[in-house]
Amino acid sequence: MEKFKRYTITAALPYANGPLHLGHMAGVYLPADIYVRYLRSKKREVVFICGSDEHGVPITIKARKEGVTPQEVVDKYHSLIEKTFGDFGITFDIYSRTSLPIHHETAREFFTDIFNKNGFIEKTTQQFFDVKAQLFLADRYITGKCPKCGYDKAYGDQCESCGVSLNPTDLIKPISTLSNKPPVLKETSHWFLPLDKFQSRLEQWILEEHKEWKSNVYGQCKSWLNQGLEPRAVTRDLDWGVKVPLENAKGKVLYVWFEAPIGYISATKEWAKLRAEKTKTSSVTLPENNHNELSEVKSDNVVSVQTPDDWKKYWLDKDTRLIHFIGKDNIVFHCIIFPAILMAHGDYIFPDNVPANEFLNLEGEKLSTSRNWAVWLHEYLEDFPGKADVLRYVLCINAPENKDNDFTWKDFQARNNNELCAILGNFVNRVFVLTYKFFNGLVPEKGAPDNSDKKIISEIALFPEKIADSIENFKFRDALMLVMDLARAGNKYLAETEPWKVYKENPARAGTILYYALQVCANLAILTEPFMPVISDKILGLVNIPLPAWESAGKIDLLNAGLKINPPVLLFEKIEDDVIHALVERLKVGK
Repeated sequence: MEKFKRYTITAALPYANGPLHLGHMAGVYLPADIYVRYLRSKKREVVFICGSDEHGVPITIKARKEGVTPQEVVDKYHSLIEKTFGDFGITFDIYSRTSLPIHHETAREFFTDIFNKNGFIEKTTQQFFDVKAQLFLADRYITGKCPKCGYDKAYGDQCESCGVSLNPTDLIKPISTLSNKPPVLKETSHWFLPLDKFQSRLEQWILEEHKEWKSNVYGQCKSWLNQGLEPRAVTRDLDWGVKVPLENAKGKVLYVWFEAPIGYISATKEWAKLRAEKTKTSSVTLPENNHNELSEVKSDNVVSVQTPDDWKKYWLDKDTRLIHFIGKDNIVFHCIIFPAILMAHGDYIFPDNVPANEFLNLEGEKLSTSRNWAVWLHEYLEDFPGKADVLRYVLCINAPENKDNDFTWKDFQARNNNELCAILGNFVNRVFVLTYKFFNGLVPEKGAPDNSDKKIISEIALFPEKIADSIENFKFRDALMLVMDLARAGNKYLAETEPWKVYKENPARAGTILYYALQVCANLAILTEPFMPVISDKILGLVNIPLPAWESAGKIDLLNAGLKINPPVLLFEKIEDDVIHALVERLKVGK
């Protein structure tokens, strides 16, 4: 029996000041989508939430540089990011944005509720101010020498060299990254969330009750808690963002770290409102803003939404499992700070798991948007049209799940040519070519299985459970390797049984072999769907059936004898050396 009735799955809100790159997809959105697709195939009730993070100093700075308004900046990148997600088959139920009125209302309500419970501390402090830019500086826009280890490029909130938590005033010889000049201290009043009041509760909840969390997540949380939590400002001086709903707070907005995670809740509210307006039935299709062309076959997920208030069961009901997918730079915000906000409010469930990934490097160096050392996802699709699933495969099989990992174009080529083409694509193509050659494109009758047949039957039955177990434990790389192992088993089965030779002497026996080989193909269609939905759809098109639910995986009667299958088509194409060489050279030029 399932422990939870439903799932709320969130993916970190991408910041709307630039396009998406490989690191974003590998770290957050691909693993989240794999997990959600799996849940849907298991017929579990799930809502998948995301949206653009559209406030904060970086947006205003970019607007100044480009001579446009902050709204124009976020409009541009929100549209690009949303389209990119759709082009890669990321199946959000709603992709919202924090500039919408529903988010501003929700964030202000959160602040007001906590404020009315005396949950904030108001105090006047001195903060760094850039005289030239005429801005109070966010912590990340101040660098200096770390007082603990001496690293000379520590940020105002944390030293990336030794990991110590810092305040900007702790830095030795601080410099504004906006003007490259020393900032001055200026007095200002703000409201602070007293994180220290939640220290013991967070220690119990994380360190005692969630020891099953990934080691990188648990370890970072433990480190922060061991240092001791301190009050943190929830407001800042800025004219772009969610206005603080107090009379004496003119010119102040809610700090992005406070209001952005509330975007998950406001997006769920928007989703429920749209659903309630569209239909009174429980059958839900993807909203129009989801560009996934496979939406009709992706799942049998049924979500009951009848009123705009139905969002509450996804955030207030203890029978709901909340899971945040994030990168490691967001661990503290989602595991300590956002839960503290929810604790201060009092009504909301806490995340049951936060399976954060580490960082993906590029050709041996850290991804850097400022140096243009990145592979932008929308540009990848221009170079490799129709090959979103190839990148999904490579990013998953090489995912930075427990440590930083590296993406190289040569490895991308090798994975495509030596694995997708030579193993998965080769197996499916051989099976369909042989079925058309010997049986006119009809699924053959099966005879009594011999030992080789029994072995592949056993393997077909075992793989789905192993794959499901890996996915349930957020080990997506292991799960995908198992999917490929089934394709390898299929190739081995064909090599050992040699139906092209057997047919000459015993057509019925050859038919039995191809019958089971075709069942492997049908199973691969189910098992590849969370990882490579377009490829899954192509295999389904070949076997001429709709996508079965996950519970059908492992069966050997997915395709009935006599079923007409479609002519073979290549699932993958080899990528030549000159293509990869050009991409590597382009990277060097861009840098």
